[in-house]
Amino acid sequence: MSMTIEHLTEELMSLPSEARALLADRLVESLDPAEDGVIHRLWVAEAQRRQSELQSGAVRPIAAEEVMAQLRKKYA
Repeated sequence: MSMTIEHLTEELMSLPSEARALLADRLVESLDPAEDGVIHRLWVAEAQRRQSELQSGAVRPIAAEEVMAQLRKKYA
């Protein structure tokens, strides 16, 4: 029997949160360690891009408290 990702996801989402956390941990551990370097380089590039945007003034930082207040107001 072939199970689609969507069906599998539905089934797994019905598990208790502790079981889902354990499953997520095991899935992450199963990823190819060779990809870790690629992922790390991508995050470094993203961090550098964001830092450059802040330094150039292309974007302005927003305090976490302000962001959370805006979200609470929007979704309250």
